[in-house]
Amino acid sequence: MGLAVVYGIVKSLNGDITVESAPGVGSTFEVYFPKAGTETVSEDMPVDEKPDDRDHVLFVDDEDLLAELGKEMLEKLGYSVTALTDSTEALKHFSSDPSRFDFVITDHTMPHMTGLTLARELLKIRDDIPIILCTGHSDGISSDVAKAHGIGSFLMKPVARQELAEAIRSVLDTQSQG
Repeated sequence: MGLAVVYGIVKSLNGDITVESAPGVGSTFEVYFPKAGTETVSEDMPVDEKPDDRDHVLFVDDEDLLAELGKEMLEKLGYSVTALTDSTEALKHFSSDPSRFDFVITDHTMPHMTGLTLARELLKIRDDIPIILCTGHSDGISSDVAKAHGIGSFLMKPVARQELAEAIRSVLDTQSQG
């Protein structure tokens, strides 16, 4: 995982990173997070952006740490989260109960099945599911390509919490209008 991605995640969780480096010795990274329970959704989110109690997200990222941090970020935003690290498992999970999920957030670059392919398969099962596709690499995928495949929002990592909250609100609002 790239340092820029880690930095973005840590910053989005209101944390900080310090680095000490010495030639021939190596580098030491210290990661700091705020004390648990010091933050609430209402401090960060305008009232009209708070999620409904029913909003349940399927979050897919093949990196364990990113899946866990993404889950934590979404829970702090007030969402119920199912986080998975395998795209084929995510497809099976979604297929077993498609109505359980209000939206999906998936990484693009994953083994077995890319996020774009996963999105296509999910949309075959439920054509109204809002999907947000995230990537740390612009490897042939763009916002235009994503939208052409029915994906509601495309975000480049690292994704700040407010940026994610706005993308979620946008895809959910678009779905409710359509």
